[in-house]
Amino acid sequence: MTKNEFNTICFVWILVALAAFILLQFVTAPYGRHTQKGWGIEISNKWGWIIMELPSFLIMLYFCVISKSNAYSYFLFGLWLIHYFNRTFIFPLRIKTKGKRMPLVIAGSAILFNGVNASLNGYYLCYLSTFDIGDFMNTNFLLGILLFFTGFIINQKSDDYLIKLRKPGESGYKIPNGWLFEYVSCPNHLGEVIQWAGFALIAYNYAALSFLIWTLANLVPRAIKHHRWYQEKFPEYPSKRKALIPWMI
Repeated sequence: MTKNEFNTICFVWILVALAAFILLQFVTAPYGRHTQKGWGIEISNKWGWIIMELPSFLIMLYFCVISKSNAYSYFLFGLWLIHYFNRTFIFPLRIKTKGKRMPLVIAGSAILFNGVNASLNGYYLCYLSTFDIGDFMNTNFLLGILLFFTGFIINQKSDDYLIKLRKPGESGYKIPNGWLFEYVSCPNHLGEVIQWAGFALIAYNYAALSFLIWTLANLVPRAIKHHRWYQEKFPEYPSKRKALIPWMI
């Protein structure tokens, strides 16, 4: 596959992301706090997370193993695998969702989403990348690595904070307060957006850009609906708090 053919596929995938963004203005994915009946067969929430995140880890690991690329590409492989090792094997075992379930169709759609994104990014790094050792000192890398690990830390700390809100045996929701939760309802989503913006800067290709756009298409509507859910469920919810970006959205 030529780079032009590959980029065309990425452009099409970006258009699909934009369509999904529009759709998510009207449809709320029924998992987590938005779970509802009527979406067919349901599976364990923990197993659902593992199943739907696993393709991203395995596909990228496959490309990493077979690749004979450059050190810069291997670095990007590593960033991706660090994130998805946590998402696939650590995060699902930490969440306190005993008895909670998610529709199988949600896990299935996430498998498709993760499979395509990992395939595009893995293929580019394995076969099309032309990085060299000097790229470790360029502005894109330095700014991108700062953003990636800043976002990663925000995402991890936010998840940890939310997990610890529940005492042993509890399954309900509470208002999170403190740290970035003073400014936004979903700093975990904000962290993930910052993280993949950093990855896109470091990778500097259309596959990474398409993944960033997909991240925004999924998480911006999700954060806004989380925010509205909090406002509806808790009358005392802080009025100055935003959904995703402090003082803005």
